[in-house]
Amino acid sequence: MKEFITVYEDNQENIEKFVIMTLKNNGSLLAEASKHFKKVFKTFPSLELAYAADQAFNQCGANFFRNKIEESAKGQSRVYMSTKMIQKDEDFYISTPYINSATGHTCITVMKKEEDKYIFLDFRLSVLLGRLGLIELNPTFNEYTTFFYKAVGFSLMMFAFFAIIYAIFGYISSIFIERNFSLDTLFKPIVALTLGLAIFDLAKTILEREVFFKNYSKENEDANVLTKFSVAIIIALSIEALMVVFKIALHDYSQMIHALYLIIGIACIIVSLGIYSYLSKKHIR
Repeated sequence: MKEFITVYEDNQENIEKFVIMTLKNNGSLLAEASKHFKKVFKTFPSLELAYAADQAFNQCGANFFRNKIEESAKGQSRVYMSTKMIQKDEDFYISTPYINSATGHTCITVMKKEEDKYIFLDFRLSVLLGRLGLIELNPTFNEYTTFFYKAVGFSLMMFAFFAIIYAIFGYISSIFIERNFSLDTLFKPIVALTLGLAIFDLAKTILEREVFFKNYSKENEDANVLTKFSVAIIIALSIEALMVVFKIALHDYSQMIHALYLIIGIACIIVSLGIYSYLSKKHIR
């Protein structure tokens, strides 16, 4: 999905010109509204949804999909849509890519002002790019990869939840059932909670980027994801190293060298992450 956004941004001006010119050549959209936008749907295979609104941006008709009509949408306020629109010429406005709540797909919306009405047209971004030859579109493969990312993302969230439950119940069991309070009792739940947080954050990022599209910026997001995940792992390892130091200090000082090896390893990870972050930011600039 991220690739679709990048391709769109790289070709945004040409895509917008194509859509606007084609709509102008199709004549009045208000007249098409009375015909359920059949001609517009035929012209644009990427068009998913069309509807009209009055000057107050209250929908004055049904939602017209390619193969169905939804009457229940009549009267809904579309003011929130008007805030997303960017004016391109005297009559046409186009939004940036976003998730369409009606279809669940990433789309752009074109708004045209005609007389005292506003016509909204939602174009599915992936199909639009495919029709223009900017990407090679394989719907079956795209559905499979989306399903795979969704399955992995929710599975990671489930394991993150299990890690949190393990930490809480392990702590409660040690304190109230086994009545054994030690360094392990204190530190192990913290390590499990930290790992659970890291796994959950990774799952959340996968789902936002590949399934439910939230937003994208010009920054290196891959670097940000790796940095956030690595920081959580470093914290967990640091807590483990501290626990090892305490254990050795209480039982056998001759084993302290092993704690030192662990601390040196963590320090190397921190230095490597710092170098990676510096080089990533330098590359962006």
